[in-house]
Amino acid sequence: MPEQPVRARLVDVAEMAKVSKATVSKVLNGRQDLSVRPETRQRVQEAAAALGYRPHSGARALAGAGTHALALLVPALDNPTYVTIARGAYQRARELGYLSLLAEDFDGQEADESFNDLVQEGRVDGLLIASARPGHPLLDALSRTPVPHVFLNRSVEGSGRNVTMDVARSSITALDHLYGLGHRAVGHIAGPPGITPSEHRKKAFLRHAGELGLSASPVASGDFTEDGGVSAALQLLRPADGTRRPVTAIYTSSLAQAMGAMTAVRDLGLRIPEDVSVVGNDDLPVAGHLSPPLTTVAMPLYELGTAAVEALLAAIQGAPVGDVVVPTEPRLVLRGSTAGPGGTA
Repeated sequence: MPEQPVRARLVDVAEMAKVSKATVSKVLNGRQDLSVRPETRQRVQEAAAALGYRPHSGARALAGAGTHALALLVPALDNPTYVTIARGAYQRARELGYLSLLAEDFDGQEADESFNDLVQEGRVDGLLIASARPGHPLLDALSRTPVPHVFLNRSVEGSGRNVTMDVARSSITALDHLYGLGHRAVGHIAGPPGITPSEHRKKAFLRHAGELGLSASPVASGDFTEDGGVSAALQLLRPADGTRRPVTAIYTSSLAQAMGAMTAVRDLGLRIPEDVSVVGNDDLPVAGHLSPPLTTVAMPLYELGTAAVEALLAAIQGAPVGDVVVPTEPRLVLRGSTAGPGGTA
C-alpha cells in the first residue's frame, strides 16, 4: 500500500514563512489584522501554497463557530485512574453537545506543538490537561497563547484553572482505617517526585502519621504502575541493610501500585493481611477480584472528569476562570486485604 502523504500543518507554514503560528492563523483565516504587514501576509500565503496547506474544516472555530470537540490529554493510557476520569469527561461533554477526544502524553512526544495545533487549526475548542508535570513544554506554550484550557487531577501553581479532588483526605481516610485496626507502623508508596497530587498525598500522610503518633511511617516512591509498586514495597519491607523494617501495613498512591505491592509481599514469603495489610488509592472493579480483594480509598474520579468539562466550557464561553475542587469526599471500600497486626479482625 503506498504511503499516505503527510499533511502540512500550521506550524510547517509558520516555519517556512518565518513567522508565528498566530500570524499564519490570522492570514489564512482572512482576518484583516493591521499588525500583519502586506509583505508578511504574502510570504505566508506563498508558504501555504508551496506546502499545499489546507486548513481543516474545523477552522471555522477561529471565525467564531465552535467545532464542539474537546481534547483530553492524559499522562498514560495504561493508568486505570484515567479511564474513569475520561469516562466522566466524555459523558458530560456528550450531554452538553460536545465530543471529548483522548490522547496520551508520553515522554518524547512534542505535545506542546500537536495540541496547540489542534486548537489553532480549529480542530478542537479547548484542552483538558491531566498531564502537567513540572517543566512540561506545554505549560510554556499555553502561557503564550489564548488557548482555552483547564488542568485536571493536576495543580499548576498560579494558573487559576485547576480542577482537583481532596487528595489529602484520601491519606487521612486510609491511615485512620489502619490505625483503627491497631497498626502503628504504616508505610506509604508515593508517586514519582514532582507530581502534585502525589506530593499532597504524601505530605498529608506524614502529617497525619505524626498526629496519630505512629512509631514508623516510611515513604518510598515509585511509578504509578505495578512495577513501581513492587520496587517501592520492597524498599519498605526489605531495606538495603537486609533488615526488615517494622511495617505492618502499606498505603499506596494508585491501584496499580497496590497490585504490585501485593506481589512484593508474597515474593517475600509474607501473607496478606496476616503479615502486611495493603490499602490502594482509587477504586475500580478489578480491586474486588484480587486475592485477597483489595481495600481501597475510592476517589471521585468520574465527578472530576465531569467538573473539568464544565469548567472548560465555561471558559470557552467567556466566563471567568477559577480553581475548582470536587466536593465529593474520598470513601473507604473495605475488603479483605486489611486486618489488624497478625491478622486480627
